[in-house]
Amino acid sequence: MITGTQMRAARALLGFDQRELAKASGLSLPTIQRMESSGGVVRGNVDSLMKLVEALAANGIELIGEGAASSGGGRGVRLK
Repeated sequence: MITGTQMRAARALLGFDQRELAKASGLSLPTIQRMESSGGVVRGNVDSLMKLVEALAANGIELIGEGAASSGGGRGVRLK
């Protein structure tokens, strides 16, 4: 779905700090911090993950999943 690294990259593209991402997604700051510290794919309840992904998409972030069409291959993020 989304990795901690993708979350940090998405925040950097948006110029958001963790507090701003928490507010945009309707999640708590500790939840965002926990998600970002994940070593691989972020684990959490489906509702929280959907809120996060929807908030990123609403702000122009496109997540690139493993195996998706990407010139460099692998996971990533990009602005729409």
